Amino acid sequence: MPPAKPTVAKMTETEIARVQTYLRKTLGNDRIIIQPPEKAGQSAEVMLGDEFVGTLHRDVDEGEVSYALHVVILEEDLPAAPTARR
Repeated sequence: MPPAKPTVAKMTETEIARVQTYLRKTLGNDRIIIQPPEKAGQSAEVMLGDEFVGTLHRDVDEGEVSYALHVVILEEDLPAAPTARR
């Protein structure tokens, strides 16, 4: 029998607040804001102030709940690459 497929469910306001508190404490930044998803099955958006930094997903696998933070870094937001030495 194949393993159970993880299910995605809409996050409650309480869950979002708990994860937001955890991220703020763990990452040392009170500007982290989690915006709830509009519909079940969608990911929440993670903001740093007004800047979008990634998505938060809630998964349930065999009755265990986990949250995955996917941080998005656009190449255009990176500092210039250092020049090669000769």
